[in-house]
Amino acid sequence: MKRSRDMEKRSEISSAIEELSMMVIVKPDGNHEVAHIPIKPFLSLCHLVLQVIDKVGPSMAVLRQDVHLNIKKLEVMYESNPSMNSNLVEILKSEASNGTSRKRCSCSKAFVWLTRSLDFSSKLLQGLANDPKNNMKQIVEESYAETLAPWHGWISSAASKVALKLVPDDKTFMDLLREKDGNCDTLKEKMQKLTSLMVPFLEDIHSIIKVYNLDRLKST
Repeated sequence: MKRSRDMEKRSEISSAIEELSMMVIVKPDGNHEVAHIPIKPFLSLCHLVLQVIDKVGPSMAVLRQDVHLNIKKLEVMYESNPSMNSNLVEILKSEASNGTSRKRCSCSKAFVWLTRSLDFSSKLLQGLANDPKNNMKQIVEESYAETLAPWHGWISSAASKVALKLVPDDKTFMDLLREKDGNCDTLKEKMQKLTSLMVPFLEDIHSIIKVYNLDRLKST
């Protein structure tokens, strides 16, 4: 409880840094039987990223809804049997053996799309951290094009193009991300710290997703 209250007092960026700093992923390294991704810390990180996406405004409503639904899907799976479903890789393994990985409501698909949403958020924060004065709309467009667009169907892509017109300006977004007594320089440093943690973290996850042949999965 104390940790939860402490996290509420800090920005989503600071909380995500702490979450990632403590998370340990065991990579396949040729033997995916021993791979491990702890589901609870992963979902905590997704919740924090969801709050960042919220601050982009109504332009991210569709993505926000997808992230929310996918988080809930994995939470329900975990809560159904916490001892058995504490490792996301075991869930991937189980659905692969049952032939349900690519089913519409599979946890495997939820995990893949949550990972891609983290890719998007990482790219977005990286773009802002590198140059906070960059055009916000351009950064969002480039982040979407690189991380989500290749996997979206034409309907999702068309909806996203319309939504991008509602992106806030960079100053408004940065102000929403700053801690109460923080400044832009401090925020920039924290965004750089977070993305430096997210990049290798996501690379590890993608290597595991590839093992289960889910890396080319597209929306239907």
